[in-house]
Amino acid sequence: MAVDMTLFSIIESPSHPRLDALYQRLGIHQVKLASQRKAIQALKQIVPDWVVAEFFYGFGNNYAGANVSNLDVFLASLRKAAPAARVIVLVSKEQAQYVPLLAERFALHAVLTLPVTEADLETILCRPQALAPART
Repeated sequence: MAVDMTLFSIIESPSHPRLDALYQRLGIHQVKLASQRKAIQALKQIVPDWVVAEFFYGFGNNYAGANVSNLDVFLASLRKAAPAARVIVLVSKEQAQYVPLLAERFALHAVLTLPVTEADLETILCRPQALAPART
């Protein structure tokens, strides 16, 4: 199974699944972060192999179309700090139609529609290409 891997869980809402037992069983060190801002700060000290974050479309943001969602700024920072990190996006059924706009700008390893089960995420984390740490 996966060993010596780090996963950022960016938990910004109650719908983000709590999968601590799965990560522990797979030998993945989970870093829980309560906001995108805290995740960007953590990137200065920790290079994640995985990121699991929930997508929220920016319906009324003030960015004049520059950002699609809550994830844009973090993913731009991630691209610089940890370019090999794999991103798993969690999204509600209602907002799933907007994820392709984010995927045009950033590499997304997987997109899962909420609610997400332990089995859903385990399938992604345990694919053969997922077993080796992303760092080079």
